[in-house]
Amino acid sequence: MLGRPYEVGGEVIHGEQRGRTLGFPTANIPVAQDRAWPSDGVYAGWFKRADGSSHPCAINIGRRPTFYLHAEHSLLEAHLIDFDGDLYGESCRVSFAEFLRGERRFDGAESLVNQLKDDIMGARRILNC
Repeated sequence: MLGRPYEVGGEVIHGEQRGRTLGFPTANIPVAQDRAWPSDGVYAGWFKRADGSSHPCAINIGRRPTFYLHAEHSLLEAHLIDFDGDLYGESCRVSFAEFLRGERRFDGAESLVNQLKDDIMGARRILNC
């Protein structure tokens, strides 16, 4: 209905480093509680840096139910595909290209990692990268 992909902006903040320990580092962007957001789930999209560069990414927005039974609010985490660098404190924009799947709880880290691999393959396919 927007006529363009939904896009959010913010500053990359430090998280719990869980994505990094699982082999999928993410750029964490705070989710404002006073505006509408896409439904919790996993999306393919683009991470746009302040320097003008754009990187394909797999985006998770949600409450991370594998690790938290009752998180107070959702968090936006973007895994930049084929990127290695420090983004902390950097302003960015994240645009949502396509919904991949809904958020769900996994039995543990191994099943989550297997799903993350599938999510990234899905994002690559959608984004042609």
